[in-house]
Amino acid sequence: MKYYMTNQKLLWAIEAVLFAAGRAVSLKELAHILEVSSEEVKEALKALQEHYQDRGVTLREVGGGFRFETRSEFAPYIRRLKLGNPPRLSRAALETLAIVAYKQPITKAEIEAIRGVDSAGALKSLLEKGLIKIAGRKEVPGRPLLYVTTRRFLEVFALKDLSELPSLKELEKMFDERD
Repeated sequence: MKYYMTNQKLLWAIEAVLFAAGRAVSLKELAHILEVSSEEVKEALKALQEHYQDRGVTLREVGGGFRFETRSEFAPYIRRLKLGNPPRLSRAALETLAIVAYKQPITKAEIEAIRGVDSAGALKSLLEKGLIKIAGRKEVPGRPLLYVTTRRFLEVFALKDLSELPSLKELEKMFDERD
């Protein structure tokens, strides 16, 4: 039996689900959980985004789903709250992750040709952290593994999709400004 929900209760239910999930939840998943149409969920999400527009948290679409995030201007306070630092990526892992993000799908040999060094350790670390995954094999002799970024990568870097990655020109400009 389908449960009837008023607009206000739907908003509250979406808030509760998103806060409890601790991850991005897709529109389809929300509609299924709440037993309402995708259109009803879309309207409610839009209303929630407007409601949280000028607050300490915001509702963002990332990695094919929606989640609540704290506003970036409050990051110093959040860092003080946390005990210890989150695990960091090594320079090798960051370089490898950037290559995968921009060149995916890509093989280990192609990554190593760009970096000029062995990338086995960096790939292993990124796979363990769930930031990349194996997406199949390349149709060439030896059939090497192909690596791509994951939904978790999008969530960690607060990206809606890969189109939100800065362009290579934007990256060059950022690095030029740092020098």
